[in-house]
Amino acid sequence: MSGPGAVSNELFDRACQVIPGGVNSPVRAYRAVGGKPFFVKNAKGAVITDEDGQNYIDFVNSWGPLILGHAHPELIEVIQQAVSRGTSYGAPCRAGVELAETIVDWYPGIDQVRCVSSGTEAVMSAIRLARGCTGRDLILKFSGCYHGHADHLLVAAGSGLITFGEPSSAGVPEAFASLTHVLPLDDEEKVEEFFAEVGDRVAAVVIEPMPANNGLLLQRQSFLQKLRDITQQYGALLIFDEVISGFRIAKGGAAERFGITPDLVTFGKVIGGGMPVGAFGGPREHMKNLAPEGKVYQAGTLSGNPVAMAAGLATLRILEREDVWTKFESLGQHLEKLMTPVLAKATLPLSLVRLGSVFWLSLQEGEPPRTAEGIDPSAAERYRPLFHLVKDRGYSIAPSAYEVGFLSLAHETKHIEGLSEAFSEALQDGPG
Repeated sequence: MSGPGAVSNELFDRACQVIPGGVNSPVRAYRAVGGKPFFVKNAKGAVITDEDGQNYIDFVNSWGPLILGHAHPELIEVIQQAVSRGTSYGAPCRAGVELAETIVDWYPGIDQVRCVSSGTEAVMSAIRLARGCTGRDLILKFSGCYHGHADHLLVAAGSGLITFGEPSSAGVPEAFASLTHVLPLDDEEKVEEFFAEVGDRVAAVVIEPMPANNGLLLQRQSFLQKLRDITQQYGALLIFDEVISGFRIAKGGAAERFGITPDLVTFGKVIGGGMPVGAFGGPREHMKNLAPEGKVYQAGTLSGNPVAMAAGLATLRILEREDVWTKFESLGQHLEKLMTPVLAKATLPLSLVRLGSVFWLSLQEGEPPRTAEGIDPSAAERYRPLFHLVKDRGYSIAPSAYEVGFLSLAHETKHIEGLSEAFSEALQDGPG
């Protein structure tokens, strides 16, 4: 395992003195794979360059927002123009209206959206709104789905089926966690039992329709439909967390892909064009409960930031113009075609899981898991050497066995072929 270059190494040592763990988001510290991270100097297209001048073909893409690739020239021009007009107004702007109009036009079943500054803030606000709409307190989420770091969502499964959740982070009061219940994914029977017990107290069910924060746990359409049906039956709201999947796996997100319309939806990543943005939306009957019209309060100094709004709007327009969803499917199929025989030759269990432009390596025997409980905990140890062997060949993949990879508009077939060759060589030299 080779470490970062001298400049990155020195920067990380300095960072550890003034930033907890040396990073501003935990996965960047490489604790899951060992070693130290490289520090990025610049990036363009599919290539990211570290402070020591080493180039990597990037399949992390800032964990999903960079659907156009790094520094897309048209997007950069839009951002520069927006910055020249001012970085923040604390007042409405045209781009915010046009971005909201585009989202409403593209996504099934929503009439209005409210922009915020992160995916965490979007989900937190959507849950508050759901509670305000229903007058109920309980939230149901699923193990293996991540919805940001708000206190009431950092919750692990309790010890029984109808038990309260337990805090999964220090600093989260048990009283907060007690209002969130956790069930396994892919289990209609447990969902039915849960609603039979406490369904009249449930404000909302929140789920990533394409769970992609604990592996890529592809869900059956019938399971998602069960959630749609049972929430309607009991008067709870269904929230789709599309922070990752929104406008990436289809023009209308997972709602279009699976043919299921939620009551509320949260967005992030893609709609910011690389800027810090989140949003939540729904039909007018729910959204009218937000201040200043209704009694559910939500606000933010940088919400609807003019630079972020311009970047998000430009990104969506480029996606539509370039018909990226068709291109991603073609590129994704090419990835599967090349990687499948490579992974099949490995002595360790390896398979590729993909939906659209999102992919993940499953490092276990049998069918890829659909639940967090189905993931082999030893997969992380098997991934560690593979990560470094691939990185040493000039390919940046996620520094965690449980994180996914992303294709972008900047990726070409040569990048896919190079990644496949890097894995082939890595498996010959190392853990395969």
